[in-house]
Amino acid sequence: MSSCCGNDKPSTEAPGAASGRKRSVLLLLIAIIIAFAFQYGVAVAIADFDYSHYVIDAWLDGCQDYETDILVKRCAGYAGVYRSAFGSVVFYLLAAIGVALKPTANREAWPAKYVLFVFLVLGMCFIPNEPLFLTVYLNIARIGGILFILVQQIVFVDLAYNWNDSWVERSNAAETEESGSGKKWLVAILVSASILFIGSIVAWGLLFHFYGGCPTNTAFIAITIAFCILISVAQLSGEEGSLLGSAMVTAYATSLCYSAVVKNPDESCNPSLGEDDILGIFIGVTLTLITLGYAGFSATADKTMSTTRESEEEKHFDSENQGARPQEKTKVTGLVTGADYGTVEDEDEGTEEEKVPNSFSNSWRLNLVLAVVSCWFSMAMTAWGSIQSGGDAANPQVGEVSMWMIIATQWIALTLYLWTLVVPRLFPDREFS
Repeated sequence: MSSCCGNDKPSTEAPGAASGRKRSVLLLLIAIIIAFAFQYGVAVAIADFDYSHYVIDAWLDGCQDYETDILVKRCAGYAGVYRSAFGSVVFYLLAAIGVALKPTANREAWPAKYVLFVFLVLGMCFIPNEPLFLTVYLNIARIGGILFILVQQIVFVDLAYNWNDSWVERSNAAETEESGSGKKWLVAILVSASILFIGSIVAWGLLFHFYGGCPTNTAFIAITIAFCILISVAQLSGEEGSLLGSAMVTAYATSLCYSAVVKNPDESCNPSLGEDDILGIFIGVTLTLITLGYAGFSATADKTMSTTRESEEEKHFDSENQGARPQEKTKVTGLVTGADYGTVEDEDEGTEEEKVPNSFSNSWRLNLVLAVVSCWFSMAMTAWGSIQSGGDAANPQVGEVSMWMIIATQWIALTLYLWTLVVPRLFPDREFS
């Protein structure tokens, strides 16, 4: 537990370069667990109380206008999710500011940070829903959810490149040992891409069958298919990208199309209107976990969020600390010691020389990404703020706005991916690697 929540190395050594990232991801996982507990446990229990109390009134604020108990409970449950998500958004924004002021801040004092987060979320329980959660944060989270869709595409493309390159390297290594033995890895790439493409095609048919009953949904599905075919043809006709990358983007675009059509408030073309969107929640949480795994444990996450040069500086910094003389070893502030982290005493001049590379300041980007992920998971768990029950939408305008926001962002994401495939051909004299 100490290694998980505190320092992962002795006090005479600097914490690992990825220690702050992993602890940040763990904190967001805790926020998601709290959100589920608030939505399906605390909120339901509060809605069943028949007497007035400050905390109960705060959770039900703005929800009494709904006519049925089911809608009231859903409203209170959504507000519970917003409390946990807003707490994590505030935490990560403060963490980003802290990293901007002190580059190593993201790798220090994590036990205190966990305690701060818990108290922050508990404090949210005493704040009324209106206007902070049901109005202000809801609109902020929608914008953050849109940004997440763009970030998520970068994550998937990067994962696809790494996946493809890893299996190609294994194929080459196998070929050096025995001729013809590397073919199985290339076949595995094609099989994986085929599974993603076939799954997307089957999903298109299901979307047409269940949600194609009105022109809007039909247009969304048709445009998604056309876009996916276009990016696949563009990728196959050149040397940019990979087939596996196009397959992953196609599958991701299909999931966004589903998220858009199930928000349609027109019950004539939305048979799941008013029901719990279990599949949508599952897809949303899964995408969140993939992003968290990438941000916390991917070896290329730092390069994606910064530059190769900066990543090399981090490695050089860690190797210097490991090989430093005992009196020069960097000590960790916070839980274990109170020494100043990242500085070394100059023996000749008696001054302190900063030993922290500028690349550690890039952790502010990680914290901003996690703040955006916090917005996304709150939208995925609450149908983007659209409250429905019994085949009706209690606030149809909210569902319609969310529908157009998701599908428009899907179009932007697909356009950006298509642009990365064709721009090297349009400007062959420029470097895009």
